[in-house]
Order: sequence, then C-alpha cells, then structure tokens
Amino acid sequence: MQPQEVELLAIGAGPANLALGIAMEELAPKELAAGTLIIEQHEDIVWQRGMLLPWTQSQVSFLKDLVTLRNPRSEYSFVNYLHSIGRLDDFINLGTFTPYRSEISGYLQWVASSLRDVRVEYGRRCLSIEPGPVENGEVSRWLVRTEDGGLVSARNLAIGAGRDARIPAEFAALPQERVIHSTQYSDRIERLDPAAVQRVVVVGGAQSAAELLWATYQRFPAARCTMLMRSIGLNAYQSSKFTNELFYPSFIEEFHAASADARRQMLSEMHVTNYAGLAPSMLETLYREMYQERLQGTERLRMITMTDIAGARVDGDDVVIDTVDRRTGRPGELRCDIVLLGTGFVPEMPALVKALAEKTGTGEATVDRNYRMRLPASYTANCYLQGVNEATHGIADSLLSVLAMRAQDIVTDLLARQGASSSGGALLANAL
Repeated sequence: MQPQEVELLAIGAGPANLALGIAMEELAPKELAAGTLIIEQHEDIVWQRGMLLPWTQSQVSFLKDLVTLRNPRSEYSFVNYLHSIGRLDDFINLGTFTPYRSEISGYLQWVASSLRDVRVEYGRRCLSIEPGPVENGEVSRWLVRTEDGGLVSARNLAIGAGRDARIPAEFAALPQERVIHSTQYSDRIERLDPAAVQRVVVVGGAQSAAELLWATYQRFPAARCTMLMRSIGLNAYQSSKFTNELFYPSFIEEFHAASADARRQMLSEMHVTNYAGLAPSMLETLYREMYQERLQGTERLRMITMTDIAGARVDGDDVVIDTVDRRTGRPGELRCDIVLLGTGFVPEMPALVKALAEKTGTGEATVDRNYRMRLPASYTANCYLQGVNEATHGIADSLLSVLAMRAQDIVTDLLARQGASSSGGALLANAL
C-alpha cells in the first residue's frame, strides 16, 4: 500500500490538536500548514463526548480558548465564533466567563471546519504507530495505520488523543453492560430502559462523579442513586485568584525548571484545585436536593463515605459491590442494577504512547520543555505529546488554559528543527 504522505500528522481532533492546527496556519509557512493533517476517530468533533450534558459548564474562562492568549486578534477566537453564529449579544448578556460545554463543543467543530490549509479527516482511528525505515542511519518518518485501512507517512507527529479511562480492577470482570465509565455515559445511558433501572451506584467523589449522580437522578425518576466514595465527603474546588495563577501558561516555565521533589510537592498541593473537588454550583444543587428529599421523606439520593471497594460480582440480576468501612474495618455489600464510574483517567502515559516508546527503544516516554518526545539520536522524525505531561509541565497540562501557548511552543520547535524558511521566521516573529 502506498502511504499518504504528510509533514505533520496530529492524532485526535480535540482542543489540543485544533489549537496546534490554528498555530500552524498562523505561524508556519503555508506549505507546512498545507502538509498538516489531523485525524479523528469519530465522525464529528464533540468536546467531552461522554459528559456533554446540557447543563454542564466549562470551569475555564472563554478567553482561554484555542488562540486568544497567543493571538487575541485571531479569527479563530471563541468570541468570533459567537459573532459568526449570531449569539455574541446573548452570551454577553448572560454575564459569565464560563460557557456551557455544548458551546465549547460547537466552537471546536467550527474551528475544524474553518481551517483553510490544515486538513481534518474523520472516521480515522489510529491503530498503531511504527518508526519508518532506517535510511542513511536515520529514522526520518513515522508510519501510522488507521482503522479504515489507511496508512499515513509523517515526518512529524503530534499525539493529542487524551489519557486512557481508569477502570478500577475490581470492576474489570463485570459484564460491560453493567458498568459505564463517564467517558461513555451520554451514549450508553440512552440505551437503558428507565423502568428497568431502580438502583444506581456512582463510584467517585469529584466533579465527574457528582455530574453522573445528578444526571442519572434526573433521568431515572424512580431510581435510588447512591454515591460511593473513599473520602470523608464532598469538597469544593480550592479556587482563588492566587491558585488560579498556577494555571497561567507562564507558570509552566517555573514548574519545568523545578527539581523533581518540588514538582511532586506542587502537584500534590494543587490536586484539590482540579481533581479532588466539585464546582460550588454542583455542591449547592446536590445539597439542596437532598435537603428537599429529607423534608418530603423520599431520600432517593444517598452518599456513602469513607468506604473502600474490595470487589464486585454479579449475583442473579444484581451487581454486588463488596465494601469495607474505612472507619471500622467492617465488610459490607451494596446491591445495584448499574455501576457508573466517575474514576477519571490513568495518570500514566496512554497505551498508544507507551507502545511507541517501546518500539523506539526509549523506555519510559518523556518530553523536553517544548513537548518533544525524547528519542534516540538516530531519529530525525519528531513526536510531540499533548495533555499527558503533568509530571514535567504542571497540573494545567491537560486543561484548556495552556493550549494556545503550548501550540506556539510546538510550532516554534518544529520550525527550528526543520530549518524554517525566512518567510516562516517572519511570520513567527510577527505573531510573537
């Protein structure tokens, strides 16, 4: 098979690679932008596909879109998107910095459809990445196979397909139809008969688990919905103007320059700003509903705290979760019809990246300051990793907050390594 040849192949048409696509169009020579291809496994672009619930909002300012922090005059800004669809007045009147997730999702699809030189192709799931053949002692290209039978040869890669969903081992043996991770919720919950679901258990104690609880509570009006967590209770995100400064793109430099011990301390202390809490509005909603239920004597919402999960099995028509009370050590069990996992993502590198690191002989996958994967000296082909570098670039690495400036870092590095033409350098200087 004759491969499709491109200069840059970006795997995953999520926010990270779309921001990179914009940066390629605005900062790189036209021929390099025209040689850029973004592939997406789905037939469209949907942000947080599994949890695109109508009432959910982004927790990041709309000004931290794909481009504004790098180029506030860009035509690809969120504000220009709203203007182009005739909703700018309404959004201004809403008086918020945090759009609904559905608006961010629409913005991402609009960006993908608006790119002039960079191409986006849908229905192309990446199956494998292989180093290209060794020529003159160098590996100068990558070979990427896609589920549609395609083969792409690329000088440069950008992997922005996200982390792997975390499925706790205790639930791995359960039938697939009885367990739903948050990344699959919106699609798979539609297939369930509301009359057949009477008992739901949501595992987790942070924002995604709380959203699963609330969405399911509304969807199944006869069901009892239980939230099962290891922590002592639900907490709000630790958020202040001081902590928000830690999400500035400029903080990446400070974090990356710190020692390994200092980085671990910072990540530990910043955990409650992003992972271990809930949005205040979500906390208020759940508490008020539980209060109303107590008044009415219904109590369909329940929270079980300080509890470990020892295992899970199917017993007849029931899913049985074996529990251990962390306060007393006493075992117990919890029976339900369906288990929803708000358990987040595996913190390590995704399987696709691990496999690539093994094939290149690099061992553990790591990146330099400009997100380029460290490869053997024989590699002139470049690979950039997006959204999986918290350990070296800080807790904002997987968030919208840093996308615009990270895209600039990658394009700048790419141009430097490829010996950018003077016209490309002029474009870059003007953009900066």
